[in-house]
Amino acid sequence: MWADMGRRGIQLTRSDISGSRPGTLLVLVLATVLGLSACSGGSDGGTQTDTSTTESNPPAKVQAQPADGATDVAPADSIQVSVADGTIQTVALTNPEGEQVKGEASADKTTWATTEPLGYGKTYTWSGTAIGAGGEPAPIAGSFTTVTPRQLLRATLNVGDDKTYGIAMPISVTFRNSAGKPVPVTNKAAIEQALSVESTPSTEGSWAWLQNDTSVHWRPKEYWEPHTEVTVKAPVYGLELSEGVYGKQDLEASFEIGRSQIVRGNTQTHRMQVVRDGKQVADYPVSYGLDSDPGRVTHSGTHVVMSKHQTYFMNNPGYGYEDFEVKWAVRISNNGEFTHAAPWSVGDQGKRNVSHGCLNLAPANAKEYYDSALMGDPVEIEGSTQQLGPRDGDYHDWTYSWQEWTAKSALAG
Repeated sequence: MWADMGRRGIQLTRSDISGSRPGTLLVLVLATVLGLSACSGGSDGGTQTDTSTTESNPPAKVQAQPADGATDVAPADSIQVSVADGTIQTVALTNPEGEQVKGEASADKTTWATTEPLGYGKTYTWSGTAIGAGGEPAPIAGSFTTVTPRQLLRATLNVGDDKTYGIAMPISVTFRNSAGKPVPVTNKAAIEQALSVESTPSTEGSWAWLQNDTSVHWRPKEYWEPHTEVTVKAPVYGLELSEGVYGKQDLEASFEIGRSQIVRGNTQTHRMQVVRDGKQVADYPVSYGLDSDPGRVTHSGTHVVMSKHQTYFMNNPGYGYEDFEVKWAVRISNNGEFTHAAPWSVGDQGKRNVSHGCLNLAPANAKEYYDSALMGDPVEIEGSTQQLGPRDGDYHDWTYSWQEWTAKSALAG
């Protein structure tokens, strides 16, 4: 009466179901049949159920820097808006006059940053729209206010565009108030990080803080290579120089290093040699500062040509002269040392030291050297009892060893 269900089926006989209730038997049979159907695939492989789900698209997340409502924002800080899980559709940063600040979006349109400096003491407002991955818009909004400085300092450079300087030329950035007086700064590390010196060929060098932290100088480890092209950048506008004190403007200059010319002088031989591009081109008799008077002795050390004057008026009231006129003066330190024409001491030149610290030359020799000198040329003097140093002001940069110089950087260590 009951058929064979197959090898994996169950054979039921009359004896197997004797005493069973018809309903029970029907349930058992259906369950067995259905169970086999669920476990057995058809000849065509059957139909597979798709259990994958569609991932959700999160909304765009907008973040502005500085944050909404921020105050005392430095204009030199990073000013940008960024979007996660989406892209920027439109964006604008507007100043109080309703003008839009210039900016640039990244290639993937996930960030936008300003490309021009902001003003001091102004409120700026964001506006725009970001689009999320699912196409939902999100607003770009908010505002912030830039700092109002208690004081602005002007940075000044000692080098200028398209000028030519000697191989010992240091670069200096000095911070001055509205009256032109040098002012110390305290955020020296941040200032150094903002400054840059680029040269062709590449030149190793370092910044050092001098003049009671009113000025930072950069000099190469060794003298510059002749004909090096140099660009110095001082982007200090918007940068906090000291607490509440900010930079007034950015600075930049490009210049060239000229031929190599080194002066070598010895106070004991009373001579001064000029070496140009490795060859000695002059050997002048000189009268240096009086050795027996510490106030008059010429200082030993590497001086740097600072300026040139066809006519200069010397003043030293302590030694009884004021507005004393000299010709062909080349300043080599800020302690009153010059090379210049001294017709009154020609008889002493090459024999003895009688000056008040200057290098006295015969008029023709003084003129010849004057014509050859460049600002930044080194003047190396030896033989005296006094050494060039910080008390002599700019430029005593080369009186330091390289280790001593780099230790004066705010980024040292």
